Amino acid sequence: MTRKPFLLCAAFLAALPFASCKKSEDVGKPSVGFLLKSKGNQYFVACEAGAQNAAQDLDIDLRVDGPISADPAKQNEIVENWITDGLDVIVAACENKDSLSTALRKAREAGIKVVTYDADAQPDARSFFANQATAQGIGEKLIDTTAELTGGEGKFAIITGTLTSANLNEWIAAIKERVAEKYPNMQLVDIRPCDDNKDKAQQEATNLLSAHPDLTAIVAVCSPGVPGAAEAVKQAGKTGAVKVVGLGLPSENRAYIKDGVTQAIILWSPEDLGYLAVQAGVALAKGDLTAGSEKFTAGKLGELKVEGDSIILGKPMAFTEENIDEYDF
Repeated sequence: MTRKPFLLCAAFLAALPFASCKKSEDVGKPSVGFLLKSKGNQYFVACEAGAQNAAQDLDIDLRVDGPISADPAKQNEIVENWITDGLDVIVAACENKDSLSTALRKAREAGIKVVTYDADAQPDARSFFANQATAQGIGEKLIDTTAELTGGEGKFAIITGTLTSANLNEWIAAIKERVAEKYPNMQLVDIRPCDDNKDKAQQEATNLLSAHPDLTAIVAVCSPGVPGAAEAVKQAGKTGAVKVVGLGLPSENRAYIKDGVTQAIILWSPEDLGYLAVQAGVALAKGDLTAGSEKFTAGKLGELKVEGDSIILGKPMAFTEENIDEYDF
C-alpha cells in the first residue's frame, strides 16, 4: 500500500517580511526559536520537521533547541539565551508548565511574541496555544479504544512521561473521568513515569506486569511509553492477553502492531503541529493573528478554528493494523 502524508491541505500562505525585527542570523528575516521538550523523543523530532517546513514556506530564521531528555531547568536556560539574543518569536512545548512560564513571561516583557504547542504554559505567559486536540478528546479516545479491546472490563495501568507534565496529567484526568462515567468495570491500578525513555518504560511495564498478573491493558500517554510497554508485554509472553494502547508514532510502533503486541496507537500529525505552531508565531508577530481571532490560515494546513486563545489542529485518530501502512511519520 502506498503511504501518504497526514492531513495535507492545498492552501498556501505566502509570508510577508516584518516591518522590523531583532537580531537574526539572516538580516531582514524574522527569527523564531522552536523549543522541544526533549531532543531524544521521536515525537518532537517529527514536530521539528514540521517546524522546518514552515520555516521554508515563510522564509524565516528558525532556531531549534531543547534538552537531551526531559529537563525543565535546561528549557529555562534555552529561553533565557533566546531572550538575550533578541529573537522575534519563541514557540515552546513546556515540560513544566509553571517553571517555563516564568521565563516566557520575561520574554514577553522583552517584546518577544510567544506561542506554545503540544504542552501549554500559563495563559499569561503566551498569546496562543497551538493545540493538537482537546485534553478531553485525547483522554476519551485513549480509554474508549482500550475499552473496545477489553470489553470494558478489567484492570489497566498507565505509563506516563513525568508526573509533573501538565498536558499528560490533563489527559490522565480525562481518562479517569471517562472511566468513572462510562466504564464501571474498569479499574486503574497504577500510574508509572518513564521520563520519556523507552527503556525505562519497558522496565516500568515489566514491573506492572509482575505486580498485577491480572492486568488486561497498559495505556501509554507519552510516545516512548508505547514501544516500551509493547516490548515488556512481548518478553513476558503476554501478547494479546495484555492489550497495549497509547499515544505514539506509526514509525515507532509499526512492527509491534503488525505482530499483534500493540493493538492501537492514537495520535494526530506531529509534523502538522510543529508546522502550525511556527505559522501561528509568525502570524502573531506580523499582526495577522490577534486576540479575538476566530479563524487562522496556517499555510498548507488551510483555515483552522481558533477557540479563545487556542488554535485547534484537529481530532485524534486511531492507527491499527488495518491502516498503519498508510502513514509514514
